[in-house]
Amino acid sequence: MVKYFLLICIGAFVLWAVYPREHVATSAVVEPIYQGNENVKAIALTCNVFWGEDYIGQMLDILNEKNVQATFFIGGTWAEKYPDLVNKIFEQGHEIGSHGYSHPHPDSLSRQENLQDISRAEKIIADLIGEKPRLYAPPYGERGSAVLEAAQELGYRTVLWSIDTVDWQRPAPEVIRNRVLNKMENGAIVLMHPTAPTVNALPGIIDALHEQGYQLITVGKMLEQMPKQ
Repeated sequence: MVKYFLLICIGAFVLWAVYPREHVATSAVVEPIYQGNENVKAIALTCNVFWGEDYIGQMLDILNEKNVQATFFIGGTWAEKYPDLVNKIFEQGHEIGSHGYSHPHPDSLSRQENLQDISRAEKIIADLIGEKPRLYAPPYGERGSAVLEAAQELGYRTVLWSIDTVDWQRPAPEVIRNRVLNKMENGAIVLMHPTAPTVNALPGIIDALHEQGYQLITVGKMLEQMPKQ
């Protein structure tokens, strides 16, 4: 009798260990986008916006003069304060993604808290430009399972970068320029912020990339060029 009972316990434990439990997600989380198609000579310029409103207009003027479209990841609280700038970015043909609402550390939040933060930013942006953003750049580049799952559930592709200008430290413009040009490659995604050194570096970056034969496109366009799975 004892032997029979032990066999039952062992069998139950094996089933518990190998059988998927209901609370475990069975669908794979889509990994963040770091880079586009390596076979296409294109680069995407992106700008995370949660401050720096004094420089947005100058960046837009440069992009317009150079006939370049970029992807701006807009923070929700910033959009609330500067709706006219959000509309100006959109009206000039640039792509607008989400940078979340309150710029928290996403990896310190639960999945539900990330859902709330992203959803709150979505409503603000959609109300301003008339469409839901499709791309999401998590603050600080954090990419734990809670934030990735939340973004995916809300229909976003999470976007990071392959070239970081680190311009938030406000180095000299030539440092920013060299950080981009020394790492330029097919499908690169460049991370920028609206700062004075970035504004000063941007024309030279664009000219040099064009001289090297790169097409400058939005992240959305870059994703369209990705190989079909």
